[in-house]
Amino acid sequence: MMIIGVDYHPSFQTIAFLITETGECGEQELNHSDGQAEKFYRDLQQQGICVRVGMEATGYSRWFERLLAELGYEVWIGDPAEIKTKRVKKQKTDREDARLLLRLMWENNFPRVWVPSPENRDLRQLLWHRHRLVQMRTRIMNQLQALAMNEGYRWKKKLFSEQGRAQLEKLRLAPWASRRRQELLELLDRMNPTVEELTAAVEQEARKRPAVQRLMTHPGVGPLTALAFVLIIGTWERFPRGKQIGNYVGMIPSEDSSGGKQRLGHISKQGNSLLRFLLVEAAQAAARVHPDWRRRYIHLAMRRHKNIAKVAMGRRLAVRLYWMWRNGCEYSQSLEFGSYAGQLGTGHGVK
Repeated sequence: MMIIGVDYHPSFQTIAFLITETGECGEQELNHSDGQAEKFYRDLQQQGICVRVGMEATGYSRWFERLLAELGYEVWIGDPAEIKTKRVKKQKTDREDARLLLRLMWENNFPRVWVPSPENRDLRQLLWHRHRLVQMRTRIMNQLQALAMNEGYRWKKKLFSEQGRAQLEKLRLAPWASRRRQELLELLDRMNPTVEELTAAVEQEARKRPAVQRLMTHPGVGPLTALAFVLIIGTWERFPRGKQIGNYVGMIPSEDSSGGKQRLGHISKQGNSLLRFLLVEAAQAAARVHPDWRRRYIHLAMRRHKNIAKVAMGRRLAVRLYWMWRNGCEYSQSLEFGSYAGQLGTGHGVK
């Protein structure tokens, strides 16, 4: 078997390898643009060598992971933070990083992380694409609101009704302001059907998964939040306790305590930013429609601050969803908020 430690970069990679049968070892730098890296690994397959590759979790490596899976190689993905703690020397180079990865694999001390399936990753692209388009649409709508307010009209949501849009188009504006209004409306008209199509795709994927359907029984949680939770968490077996969910999502405060004095800072934000955003939005939706969630939110907001209360309720929601998923129960069966749970008109949850 050949064990390879890969220090990956978008344009090249530095490897350190060891052949376990002969003890032969070496180092090499492989470029990506000219196909040198792909040729190296395909040549190993033609020689019939069993290969195990270890690398840190990083971005822009999807094609490389697909290549290794196609060739049938064993791939280990490591936690960069854990790997950094195991570095002894203060010198950090690409070759040193590759040697460190190789040594950890050889000593069976490699901190492996869970890797989602290709289908899971592709569905995450659907969620991200819809999320970014909704953000773009919101910016366009805010610009149209600003145009109307500069002319003395404050219609809020009514601006985007048929009557409000007709009034907006009738406003007499300067030439460049008029062109801006026209092009923003055209962008909005092109974007709305796309967002609706992606929303329908999210709802269709949610209907295929019983776990997502159960999570949607919670007040404020719609197909988008429930599907994102299941895809990003992956499987509840990864977490022995519900409190670890808050840590994984990055919704717990950072801490720098020493000498018996506790110092807490802002939330760590070390998890998936999309899931964190959706959980906070869904918690606010639950606080609007559910009396107990609203009471808890107001209590926290009075003690601390509204922003802190929103994040705290989002973390609480993440833990609740974890236990619903783990127990295989719907909201009314797993929580004590009453038999009317799940019958509140939350619609699609977070829009």
